[in-house]
Order: sequence, then C-alpha cells, then structure tokens
Amino acid sequence: MELTLNRAALGVETSGIRRFTALTRATPGACSLTIGEPDLDSPGSVREAVKAALDAGDTHYPPGNGYPYLLEALSQYEETSHSLHYSPDEIIVTVGATEGVFIALSAILNPGDEVIIPTPAFSLYGSATELCRGVPVALPTQAHDFQIAPSELAAAITPKTKALVLTSPNNPTGRVYTKETLDAVHEILRDQPIFVLCDDVYRELIYTEDYRSFAGFTDMRDRLIVINSFSKPWAMTGWRLGWCMADKPVKERMQLFHQYAVVSVPSFVQRACVTALACGTAPTVELFRRRRDYVCKRLAAMGLEFHKPEGAFYVFPSIQKYSADSESFCKTMLREGLVGVLPGVYFGTEGYMRLSYCYSDGDLKEGLDRIERFLKTL
Repeated sequence: MELTLNRAALGVETSGIRRFTALTRATPGACSLTIGEPDLDSPGSVREAVKAALDAGDTHYPPGNGYPYLLEALSQYEETSHSLHYSPDEIIVTVGATEGVFIALSAILNPGDEVIIPTPAFSLYGSATELCRGVPVALPTQAHDFQIAPSELAAAITPKTKALVLTSPNNPTGRVYTKETLDAVHEILRDQPIFVLCDDVYRELIYTEDYRSFAGFTDMRDRLIVINSFSKPWAMTGWRLGWCMADKPVKERMQLFHQYAVVSVPSFVQRACVTALACGTAPTVELFRRRRDYVCKRLAAMGLEFHKPEGAFYVFPSIQKYSADSESFCKTMLREGLVGVLPGVYFGTEGYMRLSYCYSDGDLKEGLDRIERFLKTL
C-alpha cells in the first residue's frame, strides 16, 4: 500500500526567511538583522484591553468573521483614515495578513490560473499560489528602480492570468509605487477580468507624502482584495491578527475558506483590536524614519548601492559587485562576520540582501559595524 500526499505541496519549500533567521540564531555570537518584527512591545492600552476582556469572561465562540463592533470599527477606520468604503459585511478579521492572502487566493484560483507577482517580493505569494494550485509568474522590477514597467506587465498577461499582487510599501525594498506606476497598472487592468491583491500591511509606516494604494481605484472594486494587519504598525506580531476587505460576492467566497480553516480569530482579542485602531502610529513612524536614515547613511559610506526606503522597515542594497550568489554571500558573512541579513534570492531577486532596521539602535550599530568590517575583507 502506497500513501500519497497533496501534490500541490511538491516543490514548495519552507520559508527561506525562517530558515536563515534560525541559522543566525543558532550561530554563537551572531547579530541578527533578518526578521521583520518591531522591537517594540504592543501598546499598553491594547494589552490592558485584552486583560479586561479575559476578566469579563469573553472566552466563548465569536461570530466567524469578527464581532460586529470590530467590523464596524474597521469599516470606520478605513473610511476615515484611508477613504476606503467597505461596509462591515465586506470585511473578515483574519489570523494575520497571511491567512488573508491564503483565503483570497483560495477563493479566486482554479488549477492552472496565473498570478503575476512583481519581484522582489515576499515569498508567501508564490508559495501560497502554488499551494492553491495556481502558477506564480514573476515580474522583475529591479531594472526599473523597483517600479512596474507597463510594457512588461502587459506582456506578462495571458488568458490564464487571474490576479496581480501589489505590495506598497514593498517588502523587501521599502519602495512605494508612484502615481505614474499605479495609473499605468490601472490603465492596463481596468477592463480585464483580473483581480488585484493589495497587500497594504506596511501602509501605516510611510516616510513620503506621495503614498497611494491601488485600492483607491474604485472603478475596479469588484476585483480588488485589500489585505492588512495589526502586526507591523501596532507591534502586534504575536497576536496574529489582520483583516481583509472585498466586494461582497468575493468576500462571501473568501469567508467559506476562513470558516472551514480557522472558524474565527479568538474572541478575547477583538476588543483590543478596536483599542489598537485608536492608537496613533506617528511615534512609531518617526522612530523607524530615524533608524532608516542612520542605516542608509552607514550603507552609503560603505559604498553599497540602494534605493532609500519610502516605507516599511527594510533596505535592499545591491551586493552585485561582490557576488551574484546572495545566499552564499550572506552565509559567508554570517559565518565570518557574525551578522545575519537575508539573501535577495529568497525574495526572487539575486544580487541583493535585505536588512531589517526594526531592531534596537544598539543592534543596528553593532550589525552595521560587522557588515562594514566584513566588506573590508573582500
């Protein structure tokens, strides 16, 4: 008797980000600048809210998509803060943005459907597409300052194209798509039966006045899926909470996968989510802006080329003058320089490395000192 497993998982590897972060942590004396997790604790008022919910006995099954009060708060927050108009019955509270990506792709993909993913990109998109029996199609952007070239996007579209993923600010580059880029993408897609997944998890961490989300193109509302998270702006990574929004027919298909995969997020954290939405993120933005400026100044002094991040908390310098093999380069730097950063190949783009600056000032200085010393040995 031969047992068989789901073939959709064949060829899908475990996260390179997680593997390399674990390798860094297992290296004695190493300094890690790998993971995208703020070094801040969740706001005190948010922690107090969850304690109060537990004390009040809020430990029973909640409604599957979220308590009505939280869905209403999210609807009002999106309208007030970002001029996005989604009613409470068009929102699902998810187990982080990761679940949002999975249920979105699960709801729209049929076997063989193609998903265009501008690279470099977070590896989840490609892996989730494959697990949903779709086909990821990379759209390289490094030759265009990490913006989408309209002619190349148009050429990537086939009769099998089902979706385009847009992440702005981008992980790993920190780049924000310009108005010109978004307008060009809209011009290409507005009359096509193609969904757009707007992964806006870094939307609150912006250092420019020119930010726009593709979610603002309301004439494509029936094909937009907007994904967000409490993790990054409110330092709530361990809470595993996010939300997604879509036109009601799409949202209703997504909620089937949500219901049968997780039922709901925990009941007692939901009041704390409302509290988080009322917590301003301006101090966090200024903290990361200062760290960004410090990191960029140091990297420039080392002679590394990069685009100054306009959002998120990553920088993606080129290492092409040292090596075309980013994984070997980063492993050597970890072994010899005792500092861990992530290889660009994990994001679908060789010749770069991703450095996260959501670490403490002391960790950033030490890590950058080690990178500088290592580069001088090459």
